[in-house]
Amino acid sequence: MIYNYNGDFIDANKITLGVADRAFQYGDSVFESMKFANGRINFWEDHYFRLMSSMRILRMEIPMDFSPEYLEEQIRNTLTENKLSEKAARIRFQVIRKEGGLYTPNSNDVNFLISVSEQENATYTLNEKGLKVDLFKDYYKQKSLLSNIKSGSAVLYTVASIFKKENALDECLLLNDDKMVAEAISANVFVVKGKEIFTPPLTDGCLKGVMRKQVLEILPKMGYEVTEKSISPFDLQKADELFLTNASKGIQWVEKYRKKTFVNDVSQALIGRLNIKVALA
Repeated sequence: MIYNYNGDFIDANKITLGVADRAFQYGDSVFESMKFANGRINFWEDHYFRLMSSMRILRMEIPMDFSPEYLEEQIRNTLTENKLSEKAARIRFQVIRKEGGLYTPNSNDVNFLISVSEQENATYTLNEKGLKVDLFKDYYKQKSLLSNIKSGSAVLYTVASIFKKENALDECLLLNDDKMVAEAISANVFVVKGKEIFTPPLTDGCLKGVMRKQVLEILPKMGYEVTEKSISPFDLQKADELFLTNASKGIQWVEKYRKKTFVNDVSQALIGRLNIKVALA
């Protein structure tokens, strides 16, 4: 892999980040995970504005040249260097506050790091086998604006992922301080009950997901009543269907939560609508 570090291309075997790097020392960074397919970055505008918002929330200085056009050019150049410009790929765009200082940084200026990796499918494809999920209850996610952004501080997700592996799960659902479902480790959560579909509000501490935004726009056009409301673990037991969303995989349906099993009718219809939206964008 060839990385793009501030516009310079560096082979994976040669790239070095100092021990004083603030992403390494403090998790002082934000990032976007995106899907590239058919010659374009899916939902690029939404990703760009979320990245700018995240930088403002963390009081990072936004460089004058961080325009949508400049950043897209840097991403495309990275794809070309990795011979992925004609393939489907996953993109990670990370912004890191420059090194210096302890908790108080010496500067709010930033560096950026772009990495890319090949993906198998250009379109979003629904998982054939449904996911097996359970609650992660050892630690809780806070309800705050910081919980809505993708930051380099990922201890909760790391520990939850270890729990997932230890218990042979495909995903874990994270709870907030009120013991309500906030999100999954790497996705937003949607619950289907009849013609009603629910997803946790941003105020419950979930990620402000780009794919979440697309799904909230699509579902009403499919005839569903969509509500952002708090979801309890008990609500999961009463649901007809449960699915997860993220920018890389699109829609993933859940087959089993504890002893409860789910169908995937909405997920199947939704993945088709999502691919149409991407094609028409």
